[in-house]
Amino acid sequence: MNNIIIDGKSIAAKLREEIKNEVNQLDKKPGLAVILVGENPASQVYVRNKIKATEDVGMISFERKMNENSTKEDIEAVIKELNKDDNIHGILLQLPLPPHLSEVQEELVQMIKPEKDVDGLTTINAGKLFLGMNDGLVPCTPQGSMRLIKSVKQNLTGLNAVVIGRSNLFGKPMAQLLLKENCTVTTAHSKTKNIAKICQQADILVAAVGRNKMVKKDWVKEGAIVIDVGINRVEIDGKSKLEGDVDFEGVKSKVSAITPVPGGVGPMTIACLLDNTLKAYKG
Repeated sequence: MNNIIIDGKSIAAKLREEIKNEVNQLDKKPGLAVILVGENPASQVYVRNKIKATEDVGMISFERKMNENSTKEDIEAVIKELNKDDNIHGILLQLPLPPHLSEVQEELVQMIKPEKDVDGLTTINAGKLFLGMNDGLVPCTPQGSMRLIKSVKQNLTGLNAVVIGRSNLFGKPMAQLLLKENCTVTTAHSKTKNIAKICQQADILVAAVGRNKMVKKDWVKEGAIVIDVGINRVEIDGKSKLEGDVDFEGVKSKVSAITPVPGGVGPMTIACLLDNTLKAYKG
């Protein structure tokens, strides 16, 4: 068994290079607008990284910073303006929004034109994914995770896949992508009974629950492909460190391939965001 550590950084770099080469051939450059509401430090870092990545591949970046106290109506006005702007091909509303907007977050996301919805969260794009149509925009992290799986194994037909997590942002679209590849898919979640036993059947195991090192060695089938989507910040000896949902050190010798945290799924998310922006530009 190979015990491959899947290098998300290099796979993402290759995809970004391909996007850059294509953008260089275009007369008009694709534009990506990011709406950032408030001062959430993690969101500020994500947005900075997205802006840099956008400009690195030759696209145009538009950042709309909005006050922490912005109202639903304020954000609606910005989304409407960006929907109409022909220089902007992708719109991203950075989530989560400040607490006072949490109840209208979904409503605001749905205001983004489906053809500019590079997060793939509008009902139109979610519906197209559900129906197996190829012309929708697919959420970036599941799309990136699928690219990582296929970097190890191209033909997934007939394999058992287990996705731990059922969020609209990741778990549900990931299950749809695996179904499209002819996998037999089980979605496990916080209410699942005998979750370890279910995971033991998985040829492909995708963990996205946000619980540090939840998936142990005895949960994992010999030779499985493991994709760790979790990003958990932990304190070890007074130092802050990122760890995944999978006990990487315990699991890695048992599986055929596994993603590290950091350096696995994370870099792919931004690369797939750029790919979605290019797809949106091409219509």
